[in-house]
Amino acid sequence: MAKRKLTIYVIIIYAIELLLIMQSYSTAWAGDYYEFAVSPSSSDQQNPDIYGNTVVFEQFVSSDWDIYGADITDPQAPSVFGIAEFENDQTVPAIHGDIVVWQDFVETDNDIYGVDLNDLASIFAVANYEMDQTLPAVYNNSVVWQDNSFGDWDIYLSDITDPVNPLEYSVTPFLEDQLAPNVYENMVVWQDMSAGDSDVYMTDIFDLNNMQTHLISGFELDQKTPVVYGTKVIWDDNFFGDSDIIGAEIYEPKRPIEFTISMETSSQTNPDIDGHIVVWQDDYFGDWDIFGYNLTTGQEFLITDNAYDQINPAIYNNTVVFQDNRDGVWNIYAVILSGPEIAECTSAPQGDVNGDCKVDLTDFAVISAGWLECNLVPAEYCQ
Repeated sequence: MAKRKLTIYVIIIYAIELLLIMQSYSTAWAGDYYEFAVSPSSSDQQNPDIYGNTVVFEQFVSSDWDIYGADITDPQAPSVFGIAEFENDQTVPAIHGDIVVWQDFVETDNDIYGVDLNDLASIFAVANYEMDQTLPAVYNNSVVWQDNSFGDWDIYLSDITDPVNPLEYSVTPFLEDQLAPNVYENMVVWQDMSAGDSDVYMTDIFDLNNMQTHLISGFELDQKTPVVYGTKVIWDDNFFGDSDIIGAEIYEPKRPIEFTISMETSSQTNPDIDGHIVVWQDDYFGDWDIFGYNLTTGQEFLITDNAYDQINPAIYNNTVVFQDNRDGVWNIYAVILSGPEIAECTSAPQGDVNGDCKVDLTDFAVISAGWLECNLVPAEYCQ
C-alpha cells in the first residue's frame, strides 16, 4: 500500500507541475477579430453601451454633449441616429431592449430621462428632482441611479412599466454614500462607503416592498464599479495594492463565493459582463487596452492591441464596444469576438470536476488530491 501511495503522489506532483506550466501561458493575445468604428467623427464620443445591434453613446456637438445611437446590423455601414439632442449636456447613456436612459443636465442639476427607441419623440422623465440624479442603468422596466437629494448619495429604482407614471423605490436608505448601481433581473449591485472604503453590496428587488440586502465583498481598501449578470457579480478590487478584476458567485447571496479573473501587476478596471464573457480595460502594455475572460474555459484574452488608449468597454453577446483615441479624438469602436476565446459549454462531459466543460489535467489533479482519502465510519471500512 505504501508503494502505491508513493506512486500516486509522484503522479500528483507531476500533474501539478504541468498545470503550473500551462497556467503560465493561459493568456491569449488578440485574436483575428472584426473591428470597426461605429460612427467616425471629428468630435469626441464616449461612454458607449450596447444591446442587440444597437450601440448608444454620447457625442460632443457644438457646445454640449448629446446622446446618439447606431444600428450595427451591418458593421460595414452602421446607421447613426439622434436620441437626445437638447441644450446642455445629455450623458452616460444605458440601454436594455428598446429603452435608453441617460443623465440630463436641466437648468441647475442632473436628472434621469429615458425614451423608447420605437418612439423617439416620447421622451419621459424617470427622476427629475432637486440636486443630482446620475449614472443610470436599466434592465427591462427597472431603472436604477445614484441620487444625492438628501445630502449623500443613495440608490433609487423606478419601475417604468408606465413611463408616464413611474413607480419609485428607495433601494439604499443608508448613511454614507452608495454609488455606481447596476441591475440585472431582480438584483441591484452598487459600491457602498459605509465602512470608510468602497464595498460591494447587492439588493434583491424581487419584492419591492421587502427588499433584501447582502454584503458581497467587504475587504479592506476599495471594491468598486460592480456589474451583475445571472448569479455572478464582477468588480474592480484594489485589495492587493492595484486594481484587479474579481468576481463572486451569488447563487446564495448570503454566502458569496469569490473568484479571481485578472490579478496582473498592471491596473485592471471598468469591468462589464454578458453571459460567460467578462471585459475590462487594462494598462498591461503601458497604455489602456481591452481584455476579456471566458468564465467557462478560464481563458483570459486580449481584445485590442492598438497603440492608443481603449477604455470604457461594454459587451453584449459577442460584440464589445469601447471608446478609442487612435483618431486623435475619442471615437466609439466595436469588436466582434470569434474563435476559441468565446467557446461555450453545451453540456459538461462525465469527469469534468472543475466545471470548465472539458476533462483534462486540472480535473485529474483535483481527483488525485483526494486519492485514497476515506471518511467512512468506522475507519476499518476504508481498508
